[in-house]
Parts: sequence; C-alpha cells; structure tokens
Amino acid sequence: MKMGVEVLLSDAKMLKSLKGKRVGLVCHPASVNENLEHSLDLLSKKIKLSCAFGPQHGVRGDKQDNMIESPDFVDPVHKIPIFSLYGEVRRPTPEMMSHFDVLLFDLQDLGCRIYTFITTLLYVMEECGKLGKTIIILDRPNPAGRPIEGFKMLPGWESFVGAAPIPMRHGLTVGELALYFADFYKMDLDLHVVKMKGYAPNKAPGFGWDSKCPWVNPSPNAANLNMARAYPGTVLIEGTTLSEGRGTTRALEVIGASDVDFSEVLTRMKKKAPQWHKGVILRECYFEPTFHKHVGKLCHGFQFHTDVTSYNHEAFKPFRLTALMLKVIREMHPQYPIYRDFAYEYVKDRLAFDVINGGPALKNWIEDKKATPKDLDQALAKDEKSWAKERKKYLLYK
Repeated sequence: MKMGVEVLLSDAKMLKSLKGKRVGLVCHPASVNENLEHSLDLLSKKIKLSCAFGPQHGVRGDKQDNMIESPDFVDPVHKIPIFSLYGEVRRPTPEMMSHFDVLLFDLQDLGCRIYTFITTLLYVMEECGKLGKTIIILDRPNPAGRPIEGFKMLPGWESFVGAAPIPMRHGLTVGELALYFADFYKMDLDLHVVKMKGYAPNKAPGFGWDSKCPWVNPSPNAANLNMARAYPGTVLIEGTTLSEGRGTTRALEVIGASDVDFSEVLTRMKKKAPQWHKGVILRECYFEPTFHKHVGKLCHGFQFHTDVTSYNHEAFKPFRLTALMLKVIREMHPQYPIYRDFAYEYVKDRLAFDVINGGPALKNWIEDKKATPKDLDQALAKDEKSWAKERKKYLLYK
C-alpha cells in the first residue's frame, strides 16, 4: 500500500505542477511514509515548502493531555514558520494563508466524527475556498474501516468535534471526507485528492490498515489499531465521570471507574444485549490512572480486544457496547453522576456528553427506564442506513 504522499512524490507530473509555487503542509507525527520518513522532510527535497500547520496536539504531537493548545514556532531544520491550528486560532488566519499558494493536507485520521483533525480539514478547505487557494489531500487509510455506526450529528450541534451531520464511525478516508465536505457545504474550491495505491478497506485482517504499515500515534493517546477500532465507542466516556483510561498505557482501549463493580456490569451487558458482543472480547481488567480522572485510584473496568482470532470487523459495535455499559450503570446506580459537567472543546452551553454524541438522543436512551437495546438499534439503524446511501458517491476505493 502506498500513502498519498508517496504517490505524489513518485509522480513527476504532479511534482512539476508544484514547481515555482509556495506550498504549505498540514501535518503531524503520523505524516510519514512506509520507511517512517516524515512528509515535511520528504517534500522539502522536491518542492518549496513555505510553511506548515499543526492540528490539535501539534506538529510534534507533544501535547499529551486533551484540549492543550500549541504555540506557533519556526522549524529549526527547514527554517519555515509552523502555525498552530489548535492555539490562539482554530482556522488559519488571512496572514497565515498569505504564506502559500497551494496547501497539502497530510493528516492520519482515526475514522471517527469527533476526531478534531477532520474539523481542521473542513476549516482549511473553507479558508482556501474563500481566498482561491488550491488544496491537495494526500490520502491515508481509515484504520476503523468502512463500517458505519452511531447517530448522525443533528443540525445546530456543529462544534470542533462536529464538522458535519455524519455518524460517529463514518467509514471514509480523509480524501473521501474532503469530497463530501466540498459537496455538502457547496464550496467553490480547487480541490484535488491524491489517492492511495493498494488500499483495500474490506480485506482482512487489517481491513484497510496494511499489516506492513507502521503505526505512528496520530495523537498521543492513539497508540495502536485496537484503539482506533474501539475509539468510536470509548470516546463517549470523555463526557462522563468514568475513566477512558487516560493516564494509563491503554487510553481509550480500557474504560472503567473506581466506584463501580464492572464484573456485574459485564454480566448484565451480556444478558441484556448478547448480539452486540459478537466479534470482540471485552476483558475485565484493573488499572490506576497516573493523571486525569480517578488519578491514583484503582479502577475496575474492561478492555476492548479486536486483536483476537474471533474478531469480526463487520459485527463489532463499539458505540453500542459503550452505550450499553452506561445504560447498565444507570440501572445499577440510579443516582450515579454519569455525566461530567465541563466545557468540552470550548462548548459551554451544552452537556459535554451530548456534544460528543452530536445531540441528546443517546443520553435520552440511557436515562429512559423503559428503553431497550432494540429501541437503540432501531434509532441508530435509521441514521446508519441513511449515511450508507449518502456516502456512496464519495467512495474512491470500491
């Protein structure tokens, strides 16, 4: 499999079209080729890079915790300005935009709506459209694959974790998302996508993530393929008082709490919705976060395992399983303070859990004593089927 940046670098015609132009690059630590050489270094040998932009966690990926801003700086090797799109601003300013004619976008996504890199994609596309700048997407795999799961974000719930009305697990690559954004928001934009070669999103065992492809954390807590697969479910826990494993070596793969019996939780989950447990193993475990929620406390919980022979890519339902866990906890502990009250990605007027979900539907299901897994299945299926039909025309890899 060849990443978009590798395809670009091997295409003399495309490189020639960039000659004499000032080229900007949106990148982060996972912007590498198969030999782990960074796009910033590779491209600098072939074309004139005039600036670069870093998303949340920075170009270097050094910001460990969530919602920590990064400053601008000058690259010590290439001597070009590095602008932060997660610092004083979230979208490039006119002054930043004046540094380039063409923008290359080379970020590794996780395939989840709330992952902020795709909102950064939308914002830079919008600004390029306003100023008549060309943007070229150097496509990369979606490690979560093609499956769709979750509610579509409701209109009016747009935020930095909600770029468009798509489900939590959308099943598109960055390049495909760019095509969708341009169409959905009716952009007047000079947009190009450099497709990958050899990308096979339906092929086992990686389902689009080639086993020979090295993993570099796109963000500090995105440690491996297992995390990427579980993330469309485990990320919901960021809006709760439970731990999503931050402060451990398995963040967003393990979830739990210091004051809940997860042995009982798992037993009830399997009894309540055994159909959602197909194709994955939830292993009961213990962990003690060194920072963040439940710091220094022994937590009881479980870990998602998609690294087992029984893993079934199409059957795995991380969103439903995480929702089911919260439903069971509410039934076990009617007064448990599930929802964390704080400003999530600077949204202050709505519950963080609802901001993450893209609307109040999931919380309403959790809190409704009469609501069943079948009810959630039916509600989700409506949005999932609608998106499956809608996204067809943007698929670049059949």
